[in-house]
Order: sequence, then structure tokens, then C-alpha cells
Amino acid sequence: MKTALSRIALIASGLLLSTQLLAEPKRPECIAPAKPGGGFDLTCKLAQSGLKDGGLLKAPMRVTYMPGGVGAVAYNAVVAQRPKDAGTITAFSSGSLLNLAQGKFGRYDESAVRWLAGIGTDYGAISVRADSPYKTLGDLVEAVKKDPASIVFGAGATIGGQDWMQTALIARAAGIDPQKLRYVAFEGGGETLTAMLGGHVQVTSSGLGEVTPQLAAGKIRVLAVLADERLPGKLANLPTAKEQGFDISWPVIRGFYMGPEVSDEDFNWWKQQFDTLLASEDFAKLREQRDLFPLTLTGDELKTYVFEQVKQYKQLAGEFGLAQ
Repeated sequence: MKTALSRIALIASGLLLSTQLLAEPKRPECIAPAKPGGGFDLTCKLAQSGLKDGGLLKAPMRVTYMPGGVGAVAYNAVVAQRPKDAGTITAFSSGSLLNLAQGKFGRYDESAVRWLAGIGTDYGAISVRADSPYKTLGDLVEAVKKDPASIVFGAGATIGGQDWMQTALIARAAGIDPQKLRYVAFEGGGETLTAMLGGHVQVTSSGLGEVTPQLAAGKIRVLAVLADERLPGKLANLPTAKEQGFDISWPVIRGFYMGPEVSDEDFNWWKQQFDTLLASEDFAKLREQRDLFPLTLTGDELKTYVFEQVKQYKQLAGEFGLAQ
């Protein structure tokens, strides 16, 4: 009898182990919906490193790039072509939610995917080259007031996108018509920064985390961080827009979603990995190294946050005449 019970226990434990092994996807992938070097790339690589270093993902996770429509191409591909893909997570940001609020992702809205995890917060930033004549945000605003056509803004989004919205809010606060700004849209923050360093645009609007490597290298100057107060640590010397008289704040969530038909078992496996990751001190250090700030939202909590943000962005888009 004991022998039979032992065999049953052994079989049961084997099945449990087998189930656990099957739960991890064989070919994990993170889609960055832009070209390399921007915020989506940063988000994917943060998860790639964190999950690997924490022993939460045994198979190496590859990062693939799917630029187009500042996230629209990837969103549509995941929903329509890969809805059940258990191994794929896709990066999103507040910019993605702003575009969803304006109907820029086609026929799909914020309810079309499964919102997995928010892993960090970035903040908007207005930057110029280190040799720029503009030393403060006030300097830049005065120059735009005198001749709006004399300064070219570059950003990783089209008009109505997150980076454009950051400049539009500043323009509105300064009494400048945002529609008069000269604006060049690029596919991702990496491309925008390259254009500014090459002298093709004079100002970039982006997420702070996208430009801090060039800031550390002494190649750019951050005129304003769009946070309520100065950030801690090595970024404490960067002025906010608010302290310069412009009441603008723009936090940027960075996280992931999955396809709409991913099974609960597979979705919950990923959620558990991120719950564990986000509670880790080692990940907190890794996130800090990438100049992101704490945010812990997974599953239903993230879904609630996303839906509320989209609602607010719809109102904001309406104020600028952008709602479709």
C-alpha cells in the first residue's frame, strides 16, 4: 500500500513539475514598437535583464523591433495576428495610451489587449544640444515667441502624440499657439536624439530616460523635466518646468501588454514573474540605473489605471482639437 501511495505521490509531483516547466514559454519575446534606442527599447531591455538576472526566465528573451505609427503597427499585429501568443509581451508607454485615446490605433481600443505590468515611471523632458544658446526653458520660450518658425522641434511621435503634447502644453502655458510650432516627427526617441545631435532639429521632446545616456556624456542639456518636483539622486540638478514658471507635469508609465486571447494560465504565469520581479531590491537598483522611478502595477490594477488614463487623455485631446 505504501509503495502504491509513493508511486502516486511521485507521479503527482512529476506532473506538477511538468506543468511548471510547460508554463514558461519556450521562445519568450519582447516587442519594442519602434526602432532601437528609444523608450520602448529601454522598457524591453529592462525586463530582459531583470527577468534573466532574477532567475525568473530560464530561456533568453529576445527583443524585436516593430516600428510604425508609434505603437499602432505592433498593437494591431498582436491583436489580429498573434492574439494567443503566450511567449510575447509588448512594451507600451503613456504615449501609447494617448494615441489610443485619439483612435490612432485603428479599430482597436484600450480593451483589445490584456494589460500585464507597469514596471517604472519616466518623466517628459525638453532637451537641447550642449552647445545650444538656450540655457533655460524661459530662453527657449522667448525665442519661440519672437519667431516660432526659427526653431525646429523633434519628437518621436506625430502631432497629437505624447512628445508633441509635452511641447504643446508648454506652448499653451506661455500663450503660444501650439499649431505654429515647427515640428518634425520621428519613429522613436533614438532617431529623434540622433537628429538633434546632427543639427537637424534644435530641440527634442522625449522621455527623460531616453536622453540620460547623452546627458551623462555631456552631449545635451536638459532644459526642463516635466515632474512636479526635482528628481532624486544624480538627476537632482535638472530643473523642472514648474520651478521655471510653467505648470506642466507629464509622468510616463512604462510597461507591457499581451494578446487578447492569451490563456489565464499563461497570463498569470507572466504576472507572477513580474510581481516577483517588482518586489526585488536588485530590480529596483537596475531600474534606477536606467533612470526610471518606482511603479508597481500588474493585472487588474494596471487595467484600471490604463482605462482611467485613456479617459483623461481623451479629455486632453479634445481640448487641443485632436479627438477623432
